[in-house]
Amino acid sequence: MRPSLRVKAALALFVAAIALLAAQAIGVRTLAEAQEERLINAIIEDDMHNLLQSYRDEPDSLPPMDPAMGARVSQEGGQWIDLPPSLATLPEGVHELMLDGREVHVAVARFGSDRIYRTYDYSAFEKHFKDGMNALLLGSAVFVLPTIWLAYWLSGLLVRQIGGLARQVRALRSGAASMIDPARYDEHEVAELAHAVNDYHVRMAAMVAREKQFTANVSHELRTPLTRIRTSCELLEPTAASLDAKSRQRLRQIEQAAEDMHALVECLLALAREETATVAASARLADIVESIVERHAERLERQAVRAVVTVPGELRIQANVPALGIVLSNLVDNALRHTQGGEIRFTWREGSLTIEDTGSGIAAEALPHVFERFYRAPGGSGGFGIGLAIVKEICDRYGWDIGVDSIEGQGTRVRLGLDAR
Repeated sequence: MRPSLRVKAALALFVAAIALLAAQAIGVRTLAEAQEERLINAIIEDDMHNLLQSYRDEPDSLPPMDPAMGARVSQEGGQWIDLPPSLATLPEGVHELMLDGREVHVAVARFGSDRIYRTYDYSAFEKHFKDGMNALLLGSAVFVLPTIWLAYWLSGLLVRQIGGLARQVRALRSGAASMIDPARYDEHEVAELAHAVNDYHVRMAAMVAREKQFTANVSHELRTPLTRIRTSCELLEPTAASLDAKSRQRLRQIEQAAEDMHALVECLLALAREETATVAASARLADIVESIVERHAERLERQAVRAVVTVPGELRIQANVPALGIVLSNLVDNALRHTQGGEIRFTWREGSLTIEDTGSGIAAEALPHVFERFYRAPGGSGGFGIGLAIVKEICDRYGWDIGVDSIEGQGTRVRLGLDAR
């Protein structure tokens, strides 16, 4: 499941807030430690200045000479710390060192010909200072939970109008609204998006209307010559006995082509009349199948193909019956194109109507393309490659699941999922 825009915005705000809090905590700690060190150094420098002045005033107060250090050593309070001889070369100034596990400061100064070492133990003070800083930083972590809530609330404000626009687009798609009102949105970018959606909707609606009108016009225009052809064939039937066998065969081919074209026109009209897609009625599936078989009875007999219907007579389905008739008619027509002297079986199995033939089957490489418009398998006979494409479009419109299995040389099985009642 994709995360929503609000969740993404909240996550971005939360990460940014946490990064700022972390940066602030690190900055405060670094600045505080630097200030602490400056303060200690200032205290030591001031003490050393006063100490050296007192030595000048009272030379007898000088600390004793430490032979190991070669310098006079003293300490400002606390437990006495022995300085290792390695510090004898320390330059003048204030140094922060680790001695006996304690962090101490050692000040080195020159007094006449002598060097003065003075040790300052501020480890207890620094420990209290660090404990206070750690407590302060830990307290900052308490702001994490309010930050999560604040980030989610702010993200809601940011995407509120996007959500409103999405609801209006859904209403537009369902037909509950004709246009989106950009004046409802305060943000300039969202209002611009609403204008763009309106423009796109107008263009798409006009295009769909033109396509529907064109399809309907073409279909109606084709009906007139088709009616003439079919009528002429019917008028020629009484005299067909006087024709030679070849002429009678051609007459049947013309009549069959007219029937196929008539079925195609009905399909185009059904697709053009999108407003009828929601019409559904309860009907007996066996009756629908029998009517389709009867419509193709002559062709079945001519090709020596037997239709076997094993659909329960009491089974009723909820469907648009004319649309289902178009689908079944196209599937039977497709089966007859590839079956000679075999069977077409209609079976109800696990919520699906199965149409299975014993024809030539479909090659494995052609099977994924059977529902593509204008696709014709190599070696295919008859048709223009749009019958199964129309079947798929009708099934998608009415929510009927359709699938095809086939083994080349053994036959094809089509499964059509229907709403049984």
